[in-house]
Amino acid sequence: MPDRQLQARMLVSGAILFGFYVLLAKFVLVPMFGIGVAVAGSGLLVVGQYVLGTKLALWRVDAEELSREEYPEVYDRFERLCAERDLPQPDLLVGRMGTPNAFAVGRRGAGVVVVSELMLELLDPDELEAVLAHELAHIDNRDVVMLLLGQTVATLVGLAVFFVVDLLADEIPGGFVIAWIVSMLAQLLVMVFVFSISRYREFVADREAADATDPAAMASALATIEAVGTHEQAANVDDSVAALCIFGGRRGLLAALFSTHPSTEKRIVKLDAMTD
Repeated sequence: MPDRQLQARMLVSGAILFGFYVLLAKFVLVPMFGIGVAVAGSGLLVVGQYVLGTKLALWRVDAEELSREEYPEVYDRFERLCAERDLPQPDLLVGRMGTPNAFAVGRRGAGVVVVSELMLELLDPDELEAVLAHELAHIDNRDVVMLLLGQTVATLVGLAVFFVVDLLADEIPGGFVIAWIVSMLAQLLVMVFVFSISRYREFVADREAADATDPAAMASALATIEAVGTHEQAANVDDSVAALCIFGGRRGLLAALFSTHPSTEKRIVKLDAMTD
């Protein structure tokens, strides 16, 4: 069953994001394009970003179907986890990410789970099962859809602010640069609400994976992913999939403040508490 606290947080954040959109539509989109074009264009952008965002994520990691013949035990565990959650079985793919990582896209009935080649090599069966349970929790809780919709609203706000500021600053030297900077700040402001949901959804998925499998296996998997993923020779997580992945990549101070993921240390501490 989807996590109630996560659902409540998504509802509140969704209402705030919708408020941003209403203000944007009232003062920018409708005056510039008319209500019909504004509504139709926004709808097309939402659908387009959801569909294209999903396809782009799979394309960037060269995702392909995981061989059942080569990994029968992985499929057995995956099918059992889906059955226990009463979740229509998503497609299970393998991708090239350069790090042990995984992510989920889509929704119930049309989901996809991707694991990296390195994850299949480095994690033991129990750890891998915990990671699969984590990704299934994201699909079941529908937080992947919320994340993509939030990014769409942020994109709309950023574009609208850019055009308005660029128009107002048309006679000012460097007006284009000013418009770009202001639009990025506006987009970041909207994304703050998306970031808060994104970090919380990782804790929820960790907990639900631990309930379905073993907290120690989930914690061990995260520790391995963190150790390999933060190694100085590790590949950076692609920006197009970083927010979706179980591990978001190496972080500096600024990135930590605006991260889509909580720190691995905090996640492991919560999992360790479940074993006490």
